[in-house]
Amino acid sequence: MKVKNRLFSIVLLLLFSFSNAQVKTHGQLSVVGTQLVDQYKDPIVLRGMSFGWHSMWPRFYNEKAVKWLRKDFNCNVVRAAMGIELGEMSYRKEPQFSKDKIEAVIKGAIKADIYVIVDWHSHNINLEEAKAFFAEISKKYSKYPNIIYEIFNEPDYESWAEVKAYSEEVIKVIRENDPNNIILVGSPHWDQDVDLAAADPILGFTNIMYTMHFYAATHGKELRDRTDIAISKGLPVFISESAGMEASGDGPLNLKAWQEYIDWMEAKKLSWITWSVSDKDETCSILKKSAKSEGKWKMEDLKESGSKAREYLRKYNR
Repeated sequence: MKVKNRLFSIVLLLLFSFSNAQVKTHGQLSVVGTQLVDQYKDPIVLRGMSFGWHSMWPRFYNEKAVKWLRKDFNCNVVRAAMGIELGEMSYRKEPQFSKDKIEAVIKGAIKADIYVIVDWHSHNINLEEAKAFFAEISKKYSKYPNIIYEIFNEPDYESWAEVKAYSEEVIKVIRENDPNNIILVGSPHWDQDVDLAAADPILGFTNIMYTMHFYAATHGKELRDRTDIAISKGLPVFISESAGMEASGDGPLNLKAWQEYIDWMEAKKLSWITWSVSDKDETCSILKKSAKSEGKWKMEDLKESGSKAREYLRKYNR
């Protein structure tokens, strides 16, 4: 009986591992038309959590936290947000510390068999620094289909011409080492003006997508309509940051508006990331101060935004 029980347990474990496999199942991602697809050219939707700025919440940047987000939140992707200017431990002040934190998340995602967005989390153009960073990261991790490069988090007051010129330079550097993995490009006005990118997209490269960010209590249907028009013009869109409160990251959740965005993204097969794994006293930080650095969070460690994000991810990543 003990032998039979053991064999049954092994079979269940294997079945669970297969059903929950991500990168091993879906492999190398690419873009066909406007759709993100897997190695078999089947549409794929990535859904997951973004860590907060590494320079402000470095304690969560570890492999065990990634493992917990995969296991408990059912993430099939995480986003490592490397703060470029903000904080005493920012990339510009402490580059080696910053790279170590980002690579801890990258390695955690590879071990957890999920995808990982390497996010240059800045609102300003830092061309030479970005080129050096992405040259190093793409050379080191190009063999892993887990990697997605987000080369400019949220341009604020830069024109699309400036963002495009910057992006083309960084893309060239990445493509010298990594010809295949997805690259995400931002757009002006905190990733709101996707229509500008659609009117004048980057040419000469494959597997490029463009990011749109929303905060449901601030951004309404007009942003969805603008994004729909951009997609209809052939722009591949990836929602690399989003949540249900105001754009400030604070204020009450608007659950109705958030669900409307979720329904829209699911209908369009758009990948989406929720902000953020952090413990600041604000609505968008999903954790309370009681949360351990390495995951294993209890429900009482989650704020309302955290429990709702977890609910969404467990529902849609099945």
